[in-house]
Amino acid sequence: MSRRYDCSDAQDRASGLREAATAIRRGELVVVPTDTLYGIAADAFSPEAVGALLAAKGRGRNMPSPVLVGSPTTLHGLVTDFSEQAWELVDAFWPGGLTLVARHQPSLRWDLGETRGTVAVRMPLHPVALELLNTTGPLAVSSANKTGGPSPSTCDAAEEQLGDAVSIYLDGGTADYATASTIVDVTGKVPVVLRAGAISVEQLREVAPDVEAGS
Repeated sequence: MSRRYDCSDAQDRASGLREAATAIRRGELVVVPTDTLYGIAADAFSPEAVGALLAAKGRGRNMPSPVLVGSPTTLHGLVTDFSEQAWELVDAFWPGGLTLVARHQPSLRWDLGETRGTVAVRMPLHPVALELLNTTGPLAVSSANKTGGPSPSTCDAAEEQLGDAVSIYLDGGTADYATASTIVDVTGKVPVVLRAGAISVEQLREVAPDVEAGS
């Protein structure tokens, strides 16, 4: 049976965050608000938990889960060959609606799906998400919907699709932007936009002028 907590109430928020962190440590799934959309979260370092996340979404390993972090400094332990331009994008747009695809540290023991040595990572601009991340560490987080279903900007929309596959729902109200993050590949010499979203190409080019729009 899932439990839901209203994060607009201080006591409910504290209880919900505590229960969510406990659920993550048990390998269970949590729905958390972010600045873009609601996300379904699992322990990034538990292959079983990540597998449960993909199963809850009806998603294959060919679509690996992104990772959310609570601080830019966390990147030092997660990624390698991170360019100066990539750091400039982090400085300009984190926390916020920018996901960066980078090469992950080869020593990391995780299984996010068929990543081919990369990880899509973002720091969200939402106090509830950040508080949870700073308690649990990096989380595998994907949009809290069934694959092919509508992207959820409210907790209700997420719960309608995922139901009891999720242990804890943290209700943070309507997502600020209600649109997916922009995804930029920074594994090469030139950053390439893989998905348009919350951050426009024009905004990106103000920081990194040679960003390519992608196909």
